[in-house]
Amino acid sequence: MAGVRVAVVTGGNKGLGLAIVRALCKQFQGDVYLTARNPKLGEEAVKTLNNEGLSPLFHQLDITDLTGIRTLRDFIKEKYGGLDVLVNNAGIAFRAADTTPFGTQAEIILKTNFFATRDVCNELLPLIRPNGRVVNVSSIFSHTTLPKCSPELQERFRSDTITEDELVKLMEKFVEDAKNGVHQDNGWPTFAYGVSKIGVTVLSRIQARQLKETRKGEGIIVNSCCPGWVRTGMTGPEATKSPDEGAVTPVYLALLPTGVDSPYGELVSDKKVVIW
Repeated sequence: MAGVRVAVVTGGNKGLGLAIVRALCKQFQGDVYLTARNPKLGEEAVKTLNNEGLSPLFHQLDITDLTGIRTLRDFIKEKYGGLDVLVNNAGIAFRAADTTPFGTQAEIILKTNFFATRDVCNELLPLIRPNGRVVNVSSIFSHTTLPKCSPELQERFRSDTITEDELVKLMEKFVEDAKNGVHQDNGWPTFAYGVSKIGVTVLSRIQARQLKETRKGEGIIVNSCCPGWVRTGMTGPEATKSPDEGAVTPVYLALLPTGVDSPYGELVSDKKVVIW
């Protein structure tokens, strides 16, 4: 199916992810893959959109399973020869009232939100075709959590020269410090979700910089975004945006027209760049 454009959305069977798939099915000229850990839930989500007159496709994906990521990679490469849009939406959070020890929460949240998202990027970014779009769903909490880090950590996270390896070591250090109960002593905030999303935002900045160097002139754009406070199973019913409203910014970034050069490597909220 060379020549057919293709988009992949992780964590697409419910909430924000499902809304992103819905919007892409309406606006993206090509095949749209809804991915989910649970095949049954993924197929049910596809049927929901089928009933709305839309035609997403399904592929199983647990982003914490590297073998599964590579299976998806090989499938996309063999069937399409490349990838045009990647939306890294899958993520987790603990409820505020959850009594799971902070160190355990930090390890679980970072495993999915940062390390697994990085794995997806490392496997799928090489498939991105010229003029492709990559959207990493971060959070405004990355922006509001950053000032709660020590000045030294803030400087490192804001650096325009930080490498992916350096970022990975920082995220590993946070998990280690959280498990040892010394994270606050070492300049970290007590908000694992926020730290995980700092990682996603900074990773996006690094990816954008690397792609500009290694695939110069190909028009590939990478950004991270904050969808807003969206009513999902993760956030609860008090949130101010519907999932479809939350999908607006991620889909805007996924469909940036050919020839534009901004936003690029930015954190975007409500279609506007948030100064990092």
